[in-house]
Amino acid sequence: MLIKRIVIGDGERGLYFRNRRFQSVLMPGVYRRFGPQWRIRVETYGVDELVYQGPHRDVLIERLGNRLSDYFVLADIGVDQVGLVKVDGKLDRVLAPGSQELFWKGGRTIEVDVLAVNDEVQVPTAVARRLRQIGALTSVAVTAEVPAESAGLLIVDGCIVRRLDPGYYAFWNFQGNVAVEVIDLRVQSLEVSGQELLTRDKVSLRVNLAASIRVVDPVAARSRVVRYGDFVYRELQYGLRKAVADKSLDELLGDKASLDADIYAYVRGRVTDLGIEVQGVGVKDVILPGEMRDILNSVVQAEKAAQANVIRRREEANLSPLHPLARTPDP
Repeated sequence: MLIKRIVIGDGERGLYFRNRRFQSVLMPGVYRRFGPQWRIRVETYGVDELVYQGPHRDVLIERLGNRLSDYFVLADIGVDQVGLVKVDGKLDRVLAPGSQELFWKGGRTIEVDVLAVNDEVQVPTAVARRLRQIGALTSVAVTAEVPAESAGLLIVDGCIVRRLDPGYYAFWNFQGNVAVEVIDLRVQSLEVSGQELLTRDKVSLRVNLAASIRVVDPVAARSRVVRYGDFVYRELQYGLRKAVADKSLDELLGDKASLDADIYAYVRGRVTDLGIEVQGVGVKDVILPGEMRDILNSVVQAEKAAQANVIRRREEANLSPLHPLARTPDP
């Protein structure tokens, strides 16, 4: 039989091939083609699938030329661009940089908006909201929420790009390794416990120290030191050791405020350039070894006994007959 009857239904398109070469796109209808059966082939596609899924995309673009737009919407996305595909005015999907797709023209309206992502990696708020609704946001973007009293740092390929204020953000993950680091700007407490130290007069003791710090420049705190919390902790240790070594035991026990001030001054000078503010430093406990406590207790007891003796002698002197107040008045 030299006549082949071809039927293309509603909602379908046919790709007509003759001698294995593409000839035309067949719209819904009935067609007759003359020639041996083996020379004629028709591939039928449903336009409800939106995207042309066949293997002949490049052939269709080349052979149809200016007539391509009669049957397809071509999305040709550059390497520094992102494609936003809208179906009947609603965002339906995202096309990655460098991608190319053919969308069937049919009963629905297909639009492709192109966004440049070379310099701006942040997803527009409205786009992010819609992608979130259709469950496609996390597949094409890195999302992050920066809480109140915090700051976010946008990091692209290991470099800090900018600081983020509190809020919800989404960034395209096509152009590089994108990450968001959240830094707490609230006051934080650090405790240095059980430090074994020697005073200037070689007395061994243990000291517990507490400090409060706050990050005031998150970019500096993140870029100038690996872990700013660990760095401040070590500087508190060094400052405490230096301050204790410069004082005798009597000075330490007699004036803890000066010890706090010395440690504060040392640490503050070391961390200011790192974007960290030291708000306070205080020695919580000074713990002496058992034998030293016994010696101090003996000293204290001796001092108390001496003071008691002085008071007793004064009282005895006041009651002596030779004391003016102890004389009997004349009749």
